[in-house]
Amino acid sequence: MSILSWKPFLFGGIASVTAELSTFPIDTTKTRLMIQGQVAEVAHTQLKYRGMLHAIVTISKEESVKALYSGIAPALLRQASYGTIKLGCYHAFKRSLARDPQDETLLKNVISGVAAGALSSAIANPTDVLKVRMQVSGVNAANASQGMMASFANIYKLEGLRGLYRGVVPTAQRAAVVVGVELALYDWTKRRALATGLFQDNVNTHFVCAALAGFAGAVASNPIDVVKTRMMNQRMFKSGLADTVYKSSFDCAIKTARSEGFFALYKGFIPLYLRLGPWNIIFFIVYEQCKLVMDH
Repeated sequence: MSILSWKPFLFGGIASVTAELSTFPIDTTKTRLMIQGQVAEVAHTQLKYRGMLHAIVTISKEESVKALYSGIAPALLRQASYGTIKLGCYHAFKRSLARDPQDETLLKNVISGVAAGALSSAIANPTDVLKVRMQVSGVNAANASQGMMASFANIYKLEGLRGLYRGVVPTAQRAAVVVGVELALYDWTKRRALATGLFQDNVNTHFVCAALAGFAGAVASNPIDVVKTRMMNQRMFKSGLADTVYKSSFDCAIKTARSEGFFALYKGFIPLYLRLGPWNIIFFIVYEQCKLVMDH
């Protein structure tokens, strides 16, 4: 496969959209759990959701099951762009560092993943902002909108272009960590597993490697994800008047840890892994099946 091969881009987009659509309700509950309790809330000690299952039931009862899919349009748009660029660039960067797949190392793959994750997430950041705002619309009525384009126009009108790139730094940081860990670890574990002769290049092996990669990605990225979500959820109007609580990603992390405890940075970990785990499993299996179909 050449450095500029189109296949990883196409397969990455297909696999990303499929995985996103399959696991989106878990992402909505993860987002709600991550923003509750922050210092912007008047009574942040009164937590509305006691966990993932409670959040799913509460959201379904109070806002309908449809609310679990709030923000699905920008989420799919994000994966169609982010997922496509991410995997395509990852493979291109890998081939630039190691022309022969046999020369790949874990370090080279991590470097390729970090670069691909940061670049692709920065490009797709506006769609991520839309997704977060639409997901929490039931929590903050001021963020509610009638659809993706209306939400996009509203953010741009009130906050300008900067509003669409709110949280781009933690988003890029998170993507760099997630992609650097997940794609590199998946490739490494799959290669090591096949080298033992005990595993075959089939769905079972892809399942195990993807599950391990998803868990590692969740542990590494959860604090960054909390910061990213909270930064994206706050607004800063062109007039200068805003409900800004956090001045920067670092400020958000410090305030969160001080006011809610260090483990507040791991809020939503269970739904995060329950999303990343299945998401990675679906993503890698679909990706591998796309490769299989095209190669034959």
